[in-house]
Amino acid sequence: MDSRLTLMAVHAHPDDEVMGTGGVLAKYTQEGIRTVLVTCTNGEQGDGPGGVKPGEPGHDDAAVAQQRLSELRESVAHLGIDHLELLGYRDSGMVGWEGNRHADAFANVPVETAAARLAALMERYRPQVIVTYDENGNYGHPDHIQAHRIAVAAAELTGIPDKLYYIAVPRERIQRMFEFLQESGMAPEDFEIPEDFGTPEELITSVVEVSPYVERKMKALRAHASQGENIPMLQMSPEAQHQAFSHEFFIRKTSRVATPDQEDDLFAGLR
Repeated sequence: MDSRLTLMAVHAHPDDEVMGTGGVLAKYTQEGIRTVLVTCTNGEQGDGPGGVKPGEPGHDDAAVAQQRLSELRESVAHLGIDHLELLGYRDSGMVGWEGNRHADAFANVPVETAAARLAALMERYRPQVIVTYDENGNYGHPDHIQAHRIAVAAAELTGIPDKLYYIAVPRERIQRMFEFLQESGMAPEDFEIPEDFGTPEELITSVVEVSPYVERKMKALRAHASQGENIPMLQMSPEAQHQAFSHEFFIRKTSRVATPDQEDDLFAGLR
């Protein structure tokens, strides 16, 4: 049995790997921990060349998927991720999009079917730590919610992971970041963050400093150039990018090992 320390991140689309987990993926790879990225969909519902949106003339799902997977591989190289696993499901699109109704959309795949495939990857890599989205997919995206469901189901089915984490977006820090952007003239003064957006800081159990890896995260984010219009972080100043990307936040959902209430290492109790 392979006993190497292993982190597995379960994400929905190409580019999702960067924002909330790019730092820990780069950090733990650098420390010699094996890193595995599972990307569930091919990103067909992303922008096509020239910013063409799904459903508009000229949007080619197959071509968009090919481009986004190529960008994903470049991002993986920047972050140093050891293994990329593609489940290859069809992107469902945002809530209410036509793509939600496609028979092959990831969100419409029976959870047990997709979870069985993910469970096989867990059996292969034996990850002690799994990270994925919370029950609401962090912001309600159907594919993020489905990724959460299959990650939890696969973890329960295999009994392999010692620790399961949900990616968190700390509400108070996001508020402070937007205030900084507004003061710097980089965000509208009348913009207000929705009250239900993000995670209250008192629920966050794990904060990992990844400041040495901010530039690698930015390179990985820039690799997803076809979706640049949808990635406002790319337009921020280097100072703001560093402020936004120097820490990553998680809620420890389950652990079979003793850990402190507040931790700065996802592998606390496992090393």
